[in-house]
Amino acid sequence: MTFLTEEELDVLLSAPARSTYALLRLAAQTGLRASELIGLHCADIHLGSGAHVSCIGKGRKQRITPLTSNMAAVLRVGLAERAGQPADPLFPTQTGRMISRDALEHRLARYVEIAARNWPSLQRKRVTLHTLRHTAAMRLLRAGVDTSVIALWLGHEQIETTHIYLHADLELKERTLAKTTPANTAPGRYRPPDKLLAFLEAL
Repeated sequence: MTFLTEEELDVLLSAPARSTYALLRLAAQTGLRASELIGLHCADIHLGSGAHVSCIGKGRKQRITPLTSNMAAVLRVGLAERAGQPADPLFPTQTGRMISRDALEHRLARYVEIAARNWPSLQRKRVTLHTLRHTAAMRLLRAGVDTSVIALWLGHEQIETTHIYLHADLELKERTLAKTTPANTAPGRYRPPDKLLAFLEAL
């Protein structure tokens, strides 16, 4: 499974123009699916007390995801500059239409290429919008958020799906392994099975 480290994410977010910066930062903070991001309208962003984004996820189910104060501030500036109407796409094309997934992935790839010039590890990763969703999940996991909460955050139908992310964090696995490794035995580095990795890529 591919996800970005904090350093890689910071470098990536330093590359785009303002409108794309807001979109990529929102993706990495909320973990919204590509289809959910593309389908957002200005009315889906709520910037008062308890700032959040509302989206329609799988199964046509509404999901509400909280926004950090910094993320809310970024979106507030963008909306004020655009003076967008409630029904307008949150991230429109230059003609005001809803952006396509292909166009968005192409834009992301261009900025990843730029960022990789300053951070070589990005050259070894195939970064897509789904990578940012994985990144959001791993950030929550590393912050100590319970997997049942992460499941709700990501809009997973079953909590068991989110438990898969536990197996992708090598640092957590190594710390856990160290507690059960006999003295004078070097802990091994965990690698998720190929079947598990394929499953994660399909999420």
